[in-house]
Amino acid sequence: MEESVFFQWSMIRSLLAILQWWGFNVTVIIMNKWIFQKLDFKFPLSVSCVHFICSSIGAYVVIKVLKIKPLIVVEPEDRWRRIFPMSFVFCINIVLGNVSLRFIPVSFMQTIKSFTPATTVVLQWLVWRKYFDWQIWASLIPIVGGILLTSVTELSFNMFGFCAALFGCLATSTKTILAESLLHGYKFDSDLSFARLLCFNPFLSNSEAKFKSSDLFLQFLLSLLSINTVYYMAPFATMILVLPAMLVEGSGVINWFYTHESVWPALIIIFSSGVLAFCLNFSIFYVIHSTTAVTFNVAGNLKVAVAVLVSWLIFHNPISYMNAVGCAITLVGCTFYGYVRHMLSQQPPPPGTPRTPRTPRNRIELLPLVNDKLDGKV
Repeated sequence: MEESVFFQWSMIRSLLAILQWWGFNVTVIIMNKWIFQKLDFKFPLSVSCVHFICSSIGAYVVIKVLKIKPLIVVEPEDRWRRIFPMSFVFCINIVLGNVSLRFIPVSFMQTIKSFTPATTVVLQWLVWRKYFDWQIWASLIPIVGGILLTSVTELSFNMFGFCAALFGCLATSTKTILAESLLHGYKFDSDLSFARLLCFNPFLSNSEAKFKSSDLFLQFLLSLLSINTVYYMAPFATMILVLPAMLVEGSGVINWFYTHESVWPALIIIFSSGVLAFCLNFSIFYVIHSTTAVTFNVAGNLKVAVAVLVSWLIFHNPISYMNAVGCAITLVGCTFYGYVRHMLSQQPPPPGTPRTPRTPRNRIELLPLVNDKLDGKV
């Protein structure tokens, strides 16, 4: 009886976690598109800067003022050597995502971002000569095919927005590869604090810690989504972006401020999107330790479908039949890719494999550390 009640509560908790994650994520995407299209605030650098500022303030309040989460101390040297490069690539990724939203519909942008698994696999194969099981390559076929079909049949196609979304995938992949490089290359015994920040967070609950032994990516993912990572990365991202935003968009923002009909309501919406973007970090962290890896992957792809549907209902962007089919094929391909990756991670290492510097220690290292469900979140 107790086991049945516990199972039911676990199911309810997982469902609520997924729904609140969908709510925050879809709302942030729709609000950003609304800002660009309806408020005529066509300044993606400034919007990204607002999000970084809100995240910086929010993380400071949570850790320093409210003390909801303890601060994990990272030495200044490691902040510049390891966190700053991650913040730089992350900043580029966020900006490219907002630039693409400025020029193309949410449906097309979200479909293109689903190309991230393919770009990560290819980059790791080209740069590191990393081995991938043939099943991984096969699982990428429907993703690539769906992206091609969607791009060819997109009625609101814009080359600049398409390139921004595509390069955003490359930035996400670069961030992933850089994160993996830092994880494998760092001497954990030399600085335990940074090691804890990356993957051995001592404040993880039992439910969160279950992922540490099951999936190396989610192990690293838990750290990236911790409030401490927001605390360290968001100020760096703000510092990187604020000057370019002022130089490129400053005059346009000032002109918009004096010519827009309802400035203050518009500013409230803009800053609210930043606050919700910060809250999204907590929603992701909650859904990760409330669900399994497979559920998380499926829910992430369904989230894209929800975002596409909601954006179509609000903005009424034209979607052809073949375009919808291409989007569906892409999402099914992403789900299949996640399933294949999970199945391979459960298999033991190949027996009798000789140890070389390039030989993976286990089958999990044969898999790319990528998950586009978190793209664009600090």
